[in-house]
Amino acid sequence: MSGTGSNRGEIDSLDALVALFGSVQEASRRKEVTTLPPAYQDMVRASPFCVLATTGPDGMDASPRGDAPGFVAVIDEQTLHLPERRGNNRIDSLRNILHDPRVAMLFLIPGRGETLRINGRATILAGPAVLGPHAVSGRMPTCVVEVRVEAAFFQCARAIQRSRLWAPVSPEALAHLPSAGEMLGALTEGALGGPAYDAELPARQQATLY
Repeated sequence: MSGTGSNRGEIDSLDALVALFGSVQEASRRKEVTTLPPAYQDMVRASPFCVLATTGPDGMDASPRGDAPGFVAVIDEQTLHLPERRGNNRIDSLRNILHDPRVAMLFLIPGRGETLRINGRATILAGPAVLGPHAVSGRMPTCVVEVRVEAAFFQCARAIQRSRLWAPVSPEALAHLPSAGEMLGALTEGALGGPAYDAELPARQQATLY
């Protein structure tokens, strides 16, 4: 542990880190597996939202993915298919996968405290036989990210409990936050965004969901 004359208490070795936290409980070891047992498959099918983490030549990326529960298809105990829907075309996650196939996924289920974490390796697929099962109202995803599972485990509910993530939030509690148009306007010095952007955004998002 180093401090360079301050009280920062920086941890700079694995031994110091382990000493700080102590040993891992047996339950935490046993819940990590290399395939998806039925209970973990059920969590994937019940989840309408996950975060996809990737790494690439320009650094890390964590990107939200969401749709109706079950939008991530369980192909078998080792394989998941994640459809790539319409978005901003930055394709940061997909660029990273081409550079480094290692991915991590965090699945959330509204109202449930436990989350599911999955690590694996990804491949980008764009064949019609793969895209077809993910069509919504006749619109197919642009591609599908196939994830071969290497590790999976559920995370306990403490983070969700502490954050009160699923507790109702009043509009007044969010009123101080800037809108999308306000943020874009500030970042572009008024060249983009503004009230007109905010007024058009809900209809534009609804028309381009798929």
